[in-house]
Amino acid sequence: MVFLIILIIVIIIIAGGIKIVSQSKAVVIERLGSYYRTMNTGLNYKLPIIDRIANTVSLKEVAKDFAPQPVITKDNVTMQIDTVVYYQITDPKLYTYGIENPVSAIETLTATTLRNIIGELELDETLTSRDIINSKMRSILDEATDAWGIKVNRVEVKNILPPRDIQEAMEKQMRAERERREAILRAEGEKKSAILLAEGEKESTILRAEAKKTAKVKEAEGEAEAILKIKEAEAKGLELIKNVKLDEATLKLKSYEALIDISKGESSKIIIPSDLQGIASAGTALKEIMKDKK
Repeated sequence: MVFLIILIIVIIIIAGGIKIVSQSKAVVIERLGSYYRTMNTGLNYKLPIIDRIANTVSLKEVAKDFAPQPVITKDNVTMQIDTVVYYQITDPKLYTYGIENPVSAIETLTATTLRNIIGELELDETLTSRDIINSKMRSILDEATDAWGIKVNRVEVKNILPPRDIQEAMEKQMRAERERREAILRAEGEKKSAILLAEGEKESTILRAEAKKTAKVKEAEGEAEAILKIKEAEAKGLELIKNVKLDEATLKLKSYEALIDISKGESSKIIIPSDLQGIASAGTALKEIMKDKK
C-alpha cells in the first residue's frame, strides 16, 4: 500500500515536469537559481523541484502607445508629442536578465531620444519631417535595445500638438494661403474665359466675312453664267438663222404672218403698201443682209 502511494506521488511529480509551450511563446528555465535553457514551441520537460520557470515571453510584435511628452524645438516652442513603438522580443534570455522592467525602459528611452531629435529642429521642420523623426528614433532605439533582446521594428510619431496660440497663427496662415490660391485661380479662370470669348468672337467675325465673300462670289458667278447663257442663246439663234436657207416665197409668207400677228393688237394700225411687191422686196432685202453677215 505504501509502495503504491509512493509510486503515485512519483508519477505526479514526473508528470508535473511536462511543459507544453504554445506557438509564439518562449519559456526561460532556471536550474538551481541559474539560467539553464529556453523552452521553445512544443513538448518540453523540466526536472521537478530543481528546475523552475523564470519567465514566459511572447514573441509577437507589440505596439506600445506612450503618453504625450513635452519637447522644446530649436526655436523655443514647447509642444506635446506622443509616439507609438513597435517592438518584438528576439532573445528571451536577454529580455529576462538584461534589464529590469524593459517596457518602462523603452518608454524612458523613447522620451529622451525624442527630446534630443526635436531639439535640433525648428517648429516648421518638426511639423513636416515626421518620416525623418521616425527613422532616427527607430535607429537609435533599435541599437539601444539590442542588449535587452528587443528589436524595434518601427517608431511612429502619432500626434504633434503645438501650443494653442501657435495653432491659431498656423490656422490663420493656412486660411490666408488658401484665400490667396483661390484668388489666383479665380483670376486665371476669368482671364481664360475672356480669352476664349475674344477668340470665339474673332472666329465668328471671320466666318461671317467668309460667308459674305462666298455669297458675293456665288452671286457674281451666277450672273456671269446667266449672261453667258444669254449670249450663247443669241449666238445659237443667229447661227440657226444663218444656217437656214429661206427662199423668196417663204420670206413673203413669213412677212404676211407677221402682219397678221400685228393686226391682232387693238391699238395697231397697219398701212398696206400699194402693192404687195414691197413686202416681198423687204423679205428679199432681209435675205441679202443675212448673206452679207455670213
